[in-house]
Amino acid sequence: MSPSIVNCELTHLSREPIDIDKARAQHADYEQALERLGCMVTRLPADASMPDSVFIEDIAIVFDEIAVITRPGALSRRPEVAAVTKKLSPLRPIVQIVAPGTVDGGDVLVVGRSVFVGRTLRTNDAGIGQLRAAVASYGYTVVPATVRGCLHLKSAITALDDQTLLANRQWIAEQEFDRFELLDVDTSEPMGANIVRVGDGHVYASTFPRTLERLERRGYAVTTVDVSEIAKAEGAVTCCSLIFGARSG
Repeated sequence: MSPSIVNCELTHLSREPIDIDKARAQHADYEQALERLGCMVTRLPADASMPDSVFIEDIAIVFDEIAVITRPGALSRRPEVAAVTKKLSPLRPIVQIVAPGTVDGGDVLVVGRSVFVGRTLRTNDAGIGQLRAAVASYGYTVVPATVRGCLHLKSAITALDDQTLLANRQWIAEQEFDRFELLDVDTSEPMGANIVRVGDGHVYASTFPRTLERLERRGYAVTTVDVSEIAKAEGAVTCCSLIFGARSG
């Protein structure tokens, strides 16, 4: 985690002091939660010149077949691309989003062969078109999605499984997801729609106990982590990792 995270980009939140030591400890707990679910965690070195670099999800979308390197919507985040590209290049063929396209990975929700991409301040139509072209030959369908009131699509909706999505309906156009079942966050926890899916397990912020109860009543296996300091930088649990399987063949 960059020591300069206190200077992170903010769009919808007011700036608050971030305890860097506490944030790092929370991130270490998050890594351990992923490892307990069977992930092999690979780390990139922190860079003081890149305050938002802990939110690595925004820099790439990794499919089974290829990795799409994004062109982040925030100019300050574009220097992060080189290190992520170098790390992913041995693992997947690389396709890059180029100007005038912009895409943040936080706007990309992959559910099976459906790829929902939020139109936001960070992701534009040119970027969505390039992503569609990059994955079409592999059988993926890219669908633009409406986002309102939050930074990224995955602030508003994420996948619990291939049929069920955890959602804050106030921040999406729910008809765009009408072939899925939507499990609603508790109305008192509007930020609670972001969850990491790892196989049959999930990693979720401990800040949303009422929504957690709903998830557990539905039978989902959920590991909770405290990411309260990371949340001050407008990040959530999906933001802090790229989850993907080993490439076969």
